[in-house]
Amino acid sequence: MVFEFLKEYLPQIIASAIIILLTPSSKYILGKIVKKYGVLTLKSETRMLHVARVINISVNFICIVTLAVIWGVQPQNMLVAVSSIFAVIGVALFAQWSLLSNVTAGIIIFFSTPFRMGDKIHILDKDMPIEATIESILTFYTHLRTDNGELIVIPNSLFLQKMVSVGK
Repeated sequence: MVFEFLKEYLPQIIASAIIILLTPSSKYILGKIVKKYGVLTLKSETRMLHVARVINISVNFICIVTLAVIWGVQPQNMLVAVSSIFAVIGVALFAQWSLLSNVTAGIIIFFSTPFRMGDKIHILDKDMPIEATIESILTFYTHLRTDNGELIVIPNSLFLQKMVSVGK
């Protein structure tokens, strides 16, 4: 009985074992790449950890989808299930879109390096111009400190929507 099961599903078992073994090593290698890039471009340890966390979640998601395909779950069924889950999340938690855009903006800021911690910036906004020094860049928000000591917390997506002048 056990041998029949093994004989019938041996290719799936081997492929699953390979995927399960490759997932941690993929996360490790990608983490090292992010760390090396971060060190070369003088990124903070916190920013590197945030980007590495997003990459780890993405690798885990890819692993789960790959395992589902290996074991015969039809891609159409997975698409329907994932779409349904996102629809429920979207209806129940409308703010998720805002969070997702801020995380994406944080990753874009990490890799494109338009500014760094310690840079003096001026957000060119006619309604509320801001001149401050970048204190920290996190996954969702960037912390700015004005000359009079006021802490301003701005969503990362704002930096992709507004014109920002950078000075040292």
